[in-house]
Amino acid sequence: MAYEAQRDEEEPGSSTPRPRRTDPPPSRGRPLWRQRNFGIFWAAQTLSVLGDSFALIALPLLVLQATGSLARMGLLTAVGGAASVLAAVFAGAVVDRVDRRRLLIACDLVRMVLYGVIPLVWLFGPQVWLLYGVLPLCEAVGMLFAVGYVTVVRGLVGTQQLTEANGRLNATAAAAGVLGPLCAGLVAAWTGPAAAVGVDAASFGVSAVCMLFVRFAPRAGDDGVPAEKAQKASLWQDLRIGVSFLYGHPVLRSLTALLFVFSFLTLGMTDLVIYHVKHDLGHDDGTVGTVMAVGALGTITGALLVARIRRGLGFGPTWTGAVAVCGLAFAGLGWARDVSVVAALSAAFLACGGIAGTCSMSLRQEVTPEPLLGRVTAAFWTLQYSAAPIGAAVLTWAAERRGTAPVGLVAGACCVLIAVVALFTPIRRS
Repeated sequence: MAYEAQRDEEEPGSSTPRPRRTDPPPSRGRPLWRQRNFGIFWAAQTLSVLGDSFALIALPLLVLQATGSLARMGLLTAVGGAASVLAAVFAGAVVDRVDRRRLLIACDLVRMVLYGVIPLVWLFGPQVWLLYGVLPLCEAVGMLFAVGYVTVVRGLVGTQQLTEANGRLNATAAAAGVLGPLCAGLVAAWTGPAAAVGVDAASFGVSAVCMLFVRFAPRAGDDGVPAEKAQKASLWQDLRIGVSFLYGHPVLRSLTALLFVFSFLTLGMTDLVIYHVKHDLGHDDGTVGTVMAVGALGTITGALLVARIRRGLGFGPTWTGAVAVCGLAFAGLGWARDVSVVAALSAAFLACGGIAGTCSMSLRQEVTPEPLLGRVTAAFWTLQYSAAPIGAAVLTWAAERRGTAPVGLVAGACCVLIAVVALFTPIRRS
């Protein structure tokens, strides 16, 4: 796929629209650490992830603390995931039509307010129903932010530095993810999980302020549809445009199908690890935070190595190998009886999951015309995660009744099978 990463023009006989080119910003081509706009954007997202990692630990702990049920934890994850999938249907259309900088700032501010409500209400006692209301809204807004986030990175650094930029963003986000879960576990142990959610809310406010100082490059031209007609296009038409592009690209088509199954199997993995550490192994909230922090170290490692591995091996072997290791690590999680082994397997899973995810996102950014990037990203995530909420609910329900070990083994084996199937698709030759 290297030749596709070098150009945006349409192939002869292709129906893919030819976008107009824009002049690159002066900072493109410089080392990433010398690019002001990318640096501020980088810092903003690192701070946001630092806070968000608090919620990643605190929200399941709030449910477990109030109900003691793994199935209820999985249900919360499923509800949030369903809202994210629903938002993805229209996220691409919104991102491709509005000022992306203002959209990202607005998303940060909305999440700051929504997450800020939780610790205030918890002062008067646990209200689990509130989580089932707030989390879906935050996940929907988060999906809108995520689609916008993907579309602006290429405008900040250019196509040639995409994998490196994504790797660095993921690496520092993971570094924040090391400190976040560790601190979240300590805060939850000392003052309760609700206070940890408050930290998440504050981080979104800081991110919004940072985004005020970022300047994005002008977008490429339109996609051949008159502006007034594009504004009248239905959400389904916009989604169909993105789906059509994915279907017409052999590698993206295969990735979408395989990641649909992978997401179904793995969305509930965090809930499974938290439950295994607390319920099966009998440790406290602080230990949960430590395990998740060690796991995030794996994400850092994967994010720092992904560009070098992809250059050396190519997209296909990198993605396929990473997914296979994810499956092996997942299969062993439930059988591990020592916390250090659970942490190591979590790190392996997150490292390889980050490698596969960064490769997938970078390829999609490289080969998609700029005016379609929002809709293609939204279509990709809609299809990828459409069954994931059901998978999270099924995984946690089964683990509560059958145990984490057999459920993790089956899910991990299926992930390895996904990697094997990928060897018989265009992914192998990409």
